[in-house]
Amino acid sequence: MVHAHTPAPRTARELARQVLLRVETDGAYASRALGAALDRASELSQAERGLATELVYGVLRRRARLDRALDAVSERGLADLDPEIRNLLRVGAYQILFLDRIPAYAAVNETVEAAKTVKAGRYRGLANALLRRIAERGEPPLPDPAADPAGFMVASMGFPPWLARLALGELGPARALDFARAGTGPSWLCLRANPLAGYSRERLRAAILAERPEAHLLDSRLGPDALVADDLDAPAALQAFADGGFAIQDVGAQVIAEYCGAAPGERILDACAGLGGKTAHLAALGNGDGAGTGVRVEAYDISASKLSAARQQLARLGVRGVVTRAADLTLPLPDDVGLFDRVLLDAPCSGLGVLRRHPEALLRKTEANLALLGDAQKRMLDNVARVVRPGGLLVYAVCTFDRAETEEVVEAFLAAHPRFQLESPAAIPSTEPASRWDSLTVAPGILRTWPTGDPATDSDAFFAARFRAISP
Repeated sequence: MVHAHTPAPRTARELARQVLLRVETDGAYASRALGAALDRASELSQAERGLATELVYGVLRRRARLDRALDAVSERGLADLDPEIRNLLRVGAYQILFLDRIPAYAAVNETVEAAKTVKAGRYRGLANALLRRIAERGEPPLPDPAADPAGFMVASMGFPPWLARLALGELGPARALDFARAGTGPSWLCLRANPLAGYSRERLRAAILAERPEAHLLDSRLGPDALVADDLDAPAALQAFADGGFAIQDVGAQVIAEYCGAAPGERILDACAGLGGKTAHLAALGNGDGAGTGVRVEAYDISASKLSAARQQLARLGVRGVVTRAADLTLPLPDDVGLFDRVLLDAPCSGLGVLRRHPEALLRKTEANLALLGDAQKRMLDNVARVVRPGGLLVYAVCTFDRAETEEVVEAFLAAHPRFQLESPAAIPSTEPASRWDSLTVAPGILRTWPTGDPATDSDAFFAARFRAISP
């Protein structure tokens, strides 16, 4: 366990091992644990910080593959080893198998040296032997993805067998394999330029490059305000961030807010606001003049701590007048809530669509969670539907692909609420080309985004349904 008084890591590999141990033994989120560790390791160079990040996410995304390779060269396997030793071996094996720029002998030597400080150094010989064998033999052959796609996803991507079966059954072999491969690839850093602070995408690009000329920035074709960034460490340290010029937000999440939309004079509910990313985006969409008064957005969430963090983010982004309220959306809303012109319900879900950003989730999810989540999502939709005014709009969104949380929820909602109907994206007022929505629409009123591997079109896997409340 890594405690607050643990000395700041001196190298990228040491930092990565500390973070991986926290993820495994404390149940920490990798992104938060890594961010905290990087903050403590202020003396590390930019290159070392980049290597630490690659090691953390690389080991988590390929943990099953690394363990398989280590088990193949070990007489007793890894299961009985202390977690600190297991992660030390995984970091060493990852460098040997997946980082060409690091010589195998250097990875072996560094791991053996690090082993001196763990458990009185009694695992130095084991580390030396296993990693030298991996350097000599490589990893055992993986299952053929064409002949055994489920076996390939389990062995190569670390999918639990139930998730491999689910992905194959719902997506088909080709898309399931593409999705699984995306889980081991990069998750692009995406920024949303904030017009409330006077930042267009072009101004944001210029501001970042003036401060970080080494950064690579690309326009996303999915979001008009979305900028995809590479080689951009610590974006929150940029002056543009302090100015409120951008939010860090996947383009899929940006698309969901645009799918809901906003217009001056409307009252809008962000029903599961979380940290306020979509709340701020809705406010920007409804306040194009930057005045911050044209649209009234209310943010509800069950977590008071998330709402507190949301208020801080909204203040930084120049969003004013947002009403926040702690509310359990699985229960009927109080009578004093009133009616809204638009409601966005970005419901709690399994998060299968963001596994590449949270690869540690593969270790914690179970098949039983999905049905329970679907039931909760149906209750939430039922409750927020009651506060949509006649003629108003309701958008249901989740970052997953399984039918129990997507199509089945939509079908149950329509059956129970005949006053709502799915609305075609063609009805969305927009200055953007219609082809942008056409490329994302999979059925009338149903939208999906997907990881593509191309940063210009890449996104987390989101699902959204757009319902119009029919006027009596």
